[in-house]
Amino acid sequence: MKTRALPWTPPNTEDIEALPVGRWWDALSAPTAVADRALELLGDESGAVIQDDTYGKTYWLIAVDTATVRIWRMRQVRVLTELADEGTLLGVPPASWGPEHRTYWRIPLGPDRYLTDINHLLRALRQALDDVLGPTPDGRQLCHRCQLPTDEPVPVATEHGGSVARPTVYACPSHARDYPSDAVAQAAARRRALDRGRTR
Repeated sequence: MKTRALPWTPPNTEDIEALPVGRWWDALSAPTAVADRALELLGDESGAVIQDDTYGKTYWLIAVDTATVRIWRMRQVRVLTELADEGTLLGVPPASWGPEHRTYWRIPLGPDRYLTDINHLLRALRQALDDVLGPTPDGRQLCHRCQLPTDEPVPVATEHGGSVARPTVYACPSHARDYPSDAVAQAAARRRALDRGRTR
């Protein structure tokens, strides 16, 4: 039986190495909570995935130059690609690193687990964003913490007061994870995800 060679492997076997995107692959990042749901939706269609628990980010490797302008409009999703006037680096762990490290291969590299098809990934991320963060708010909102308008508002809490509806509290992506957890809002997000899963 012949063993298939990997198309690419991290060159460093000892520690995380900052490697240039745009050479072997581009990358797409999302908050880990969104990535958890996207990975459920992708199933076996996901390629290799790096998870960085230090910053709460998850990265898919995608083919170079396959990202489109549509991705830039997705909340908290970022494309890492080579830019005309500067390089972009991604911290890549050794191929053998698993969850015992803070940055590791959540889905390890393999002959059939390398790049993720961008179309499958986009569909899964759109659904995951709705399931985890709720519907996209209309227009800009003020961040509860910095009080600056954000084009990517994250609903962090819905104020509850008997039968009277209260406003939703929003945060910019950098302050969203600092907001104290709202158990009712989290339960509603989980319920939305479950309900949508049942209708598929």
